[in-house]
Amino acid sequence: MRRLLCLAAAAALLCVGCSERGAQDGGKPVAASPAADHGSAVRAAVTALGKGTARFHQEILLEGDGEEYPMTVSGDFDFARDRGNVAVDLPGGGISHTEEIFSDGHVYVSGVNGLDEGTWGLVSRDAAEVHYVLRAPVNDPEHVLRQIAAMRDARREGEETVDGVRAVHYRGTLDHETLTLRMAKDVRKKTDDARDLLGADIPVFADAWVDARGRLVRTRTEFRLAGAGVTVTTALSDQGKPVRVRVPAAEETVLATDVTGILMG
Repeated sequence: MRRLLCLAAAAALLCVGCSERGAQDGGKPVAASPAADHGSAVRAAVTALGKGTARFHQEILLEGDGEEYPMTVSGDFDFARDRGNVAVDLPGGGISHTEEIFSDGHVYVSGVNGLDEGTWGLVSRDAAEVHYVLRAPVNDPEHVLRQIAAMRDARREGEETVDGVRAVHYRGTLDHETLTLRMAKDVRKKTDDARDLLGADIPVFADAWVDARGRLVRTRTEFRLAGAGVTVTTALSDQGKPVRVRVPAAEETVLATDVTGILMG
């Protein structure tokens, strides 16, 4: 399991495959027409969401050695006020559930190693780092939006129905700087080594679905190489509905300089 989660290192050692989605073009992303800036529609949708609220449900699928390891991250978030509630579930994990509260530049975390029941660990949101490829630091939903907004070579794939809503599907890629955004130093080095061994950016695909009202309703990022991979799919709903956050009392919290583990990103 630990070896699976160090996907960047696996890519460096096993870079003999190609993305299934890119196989029809020799494993290389198809460039969008220079006449059409489809990425602008995605960026506008992300900007609009950043001024409001939404519920989100994220499904993360880790793949390797012929096995699949699913986990979910869900909650509601006020992107305009940087406040929200997050729950993380990993069925069968040593720790299978944890909860997080985002407020005032802090993240309160419960249910992780080293914390007593009923106690919340307090960490700085800005100081949190990424420890696994295509994960967000402390499951911060805004991190995913930053990556999606930075997709390159975006192209229009057509219209699809997403949770009963018609939406335009856009597909692009993430460059190396976007992939390694806020990565911890050791993980960044492994990812840099993988890129150097490949001789090009690690192939990472990004997808976004935008409805007729310009709302972002689904995102997906995907990395697959040499039999290992990660797919992160996020559904967005109830946009505009109020988000209520209960910040733990001071006597319920302890300062945590670092919170690590697969559930924390």
